[in-house]
Amino acid sequence: MSDNGLSQEQILAALSKVQEPELHRDLVSLNMIQDVVINGDEVSFRIVLTTPACPLVSRIEKEAREAVLALGAHIVNIKMDSNVPSDGRPRGLLSVPVRNAIAIASGKGGVGKTTVAVNLAAALAQSGARVGLLDADIYGPNVPTMMGVDHVPPPEDGKLVPAERYGVKVMSIGFLVQPGQPLIWRGPMLHSAIRQFLSDVNWGELDYLIVDLPPGTGDAQLSLAQSISLSGGLIVTLPQKVSQEDARRGLEMFRQLNVPIIGVVENMSYLELPDGRRMDVFGSGGGVELAKKAGVDFLGAIPMDAAVRVSSDNGEPIVITNPDSSSGRALKTLAGIVAARISVMAYTQSGGVKIKMVG
Repeated sequence: MSDNGLSQEQILAALSKVQEPELHRDLVSLNMIQDVVINGDEVSFRIVLTTPACPLVSRIEKEAREAVLALGAHIVNIKMDSNVPSDGRPRGLLSVPVRNAIAIASGKGGVGKTTVAVNLAAALAQSGARVGLLDADIYGPNVPTMMGVDHVPPPEDGKLVPAERYGVKVMSIGFLVQPGQPLIWRGPMLHSAIRQFLSDVNWGELDYLIVDLPPGTGDAQLSLAQSISLSGGLIVTLPQKVSQEDARRGLEMFRQLNVPIIGVVENMSYLELPDGRRMDVFGSGGGVELAKKAGVDFLGAIPMDAAVRVSSDNGEPIVITNPDSSSGRALKTLAGIVAARISVMAYTQSGGVKIKMVG
C-alpha cells in the first residue's frame, strides 16, 4: 500500500470496471493490466492490447485513466502496449509461428482486392505489427508493383527470403518469373507453388500473414485452404449487382472450406466531386446488401480516388503516401477493424477465456 492509502488491489478493482469494447470483457480478467507501480499519488501501469492497430485505443486509455483518478491518484501514467494473440490454429507448413492468417478474396477481378490487401498490410505494419504479405494471385501478381519491389534477397540456408518494404515482408510469384511471362499452370503446379511459398520461405515470426488470393473460386483458393489454416477471409466487392453476385460466390467458397468470414468491404464505393457531392459510379449499397443477405458484417466503404491509382503505380500504398485522404483514412480504419475482428476470433477460439498470448 502506498503513502496515500492506494493499493494494487484497489487499482485492479477499479480497472476491472473498464471494458475492452470489442471483447466485452474487463481489462483485468483479460490479463491486459501489467506492471502496476504506485509511488505516492502517482500510479503507473501498462495496458497490453490484442493488436497495435486497436481502433478504440484512445477510449480504453481514457476510461482506464479516469477509473484510477477516481480513487484519488493525482498522476496516472499509462503505457499502451500490445501482444497479438494467436488464433491457436496449427500451421504445419510454416516453420515459425504465424499468429493469424487473413485471406483477401473477391469473386471477380478488377474490384481492387490487391489494393485492399497491400494497404491493409502496410497499415498494420505501420501500427507496429509484424506483417507478411503473400501474393497468391498466381495469374496476375501485382503486389510487387504496388509495393515497389522487383526482387527478393538471395536465399539463405536453403530458404527463400521475402522482400521487405514499409515494414512488410513480401513474397510473390512475380519475383520468380520474367516480366510479362504468362503462367499457364494446372492444379498440381498451383498447389505445389502455394505450398512452397508457405514452407520454403523464411517469413520469420508474424502477427499477421495477409494473403492476396486470385479472383474466382478455383484451384488456388482450394490449395491455400488445404495448405494453411486461415484465421478468416475478407471479401471485397464493388457496389454493383454483378460484383455482388461474384463476391457472394467467394464468400460461400470460404464457408464451404470452413474459413470464418471477417466481413465484407465495398471498394470504389463512390467518387467525391470537387463541390463535395458524391457520385455513385457503380451504384450504391451493394456491399451492405451482400453482407445482409449472407449474414456477415459490413466493415466499411472505400471511396474511388485517383491518388490510389497513382500511389499503386508508384509502388507506394495510399496509407503511406496520403493517410489523411478520404481513401487513406478509410483503409486505415479498415485495418483497425480487421485487426479487432481477428482478436475477437482468437478470443472466441480460445473458448472466451483469457486470450492465448504468444511470446
